[in-house]
Amino acid sequence: MRGLHAPPFSGATGRTELTITRPAPTRGALCPAGTESRLNDPRGLLYTARMKHLLLVYSSQSGHTEALAQAVAAGAAESADDVELRCLRADAAGLEDLLWANGLLIGTPENFGYLSGLVKDFLDRTYYPAQSKVTGLPWAMFVSADNDGSGAVRALERIALGYGWSKVAEPVISHGVPDAEALRQCRELGQAMAAGLGCGIF
Repeated sequence: MRGLHAPPFSGATGRTELTITRPAPTRGALCPAGTESRLNDPRGLLYTARMKHLLLVYSSQSGHTEALAQAVAAGAAESADDVELRCLRADAAGLEDLLWANGLLIGTPENFGYLSGLVKDFLDRTYYPAQSKVTGLPWAMFVSADNDGSGAVRALERIALGYGWSKVAEPVISHGVPDAEALRQCRELGQAMAAGLGCGIF
C-alpha cells in the first residue's frame, strides 16, 4: 500500500500511527517537505492543503474486529492523498486522540447486544471532557456480530448524538468470521472516509 509508513496494529501498547500520503506534484522549490504539501489545482495554480487526521478506534478479542479494522485501514491508505491515520485499540485511545481527529471510525464486536466493554470505556472516559469540542465530527462504525449487530449500532448512534458527531456512512456489520464481502465493505468505508476528509467533503 503506497504511502503506508508503519505496520498496522503492532506493539504492546495498542498505539499505531500511520501516515498515509502520496507524493505531491512539485514545481521547483515551491513544495517544501513537511506536514503541509503544495498541490496543483486543475488550473495549474498552487495551494496549500493541510493534512487531515483520521482516528480509528477498535477492540477485538476473537480477531474478527481486528480483521475488519485492517481492511478499513487498507481502504484509507488506497484513497487518501494527505491523511494521517491513527489506529488505536480502545484501551489505548483517549481524549487527546479524539480532539486530534478530523474524522472518526469505531470498530466493535457486539457483546450481549451492546458495544464491547473497551469501546464503551473509551466513550465513558472522553464523553464529558470532549463536550462542545467535537461537535460535527464526521464518524462511522463497523461491527463484528454473532447476531444482527443492531444493538451495538443503536447504542453507538445514541452516544454519538450526545457528542454531537455527524454520521457520514451507514454501519458495516459483519456476521461471524469476516468474509470477502465484509472485508470489501470495510475497505470501502475506510476509503470513503479518508477521501471525504482529504477532499474537504466532511
